[in-house]
Amino acid sequence: MIRSLQLLEDRYGKRSTIITSQLPLKSWYQYLNEPTLADAIMDRLSGAAHKIELKGESLRKKSKE
Repeated sequence: MIRSLQLLEDRYGKRSTIITSQLPLKSWYQYLNEPTLADAIMDRLSGAAHKIELKGESLRKKSKE
């Protein structure tokens, strides 16, 4: 987790960073399980972020049919 924060610190305001996750954004605090670190990471990610949340059934399910 600390390496993730260091990476975000290095890139913050200088470079674009794309993050993908299957975990909903509202669950990240619980997953990170360290409030101070979670606050620091989320602060850097959410400032000027463009969030895209996909909805609906998985396309993987459809391809198996």
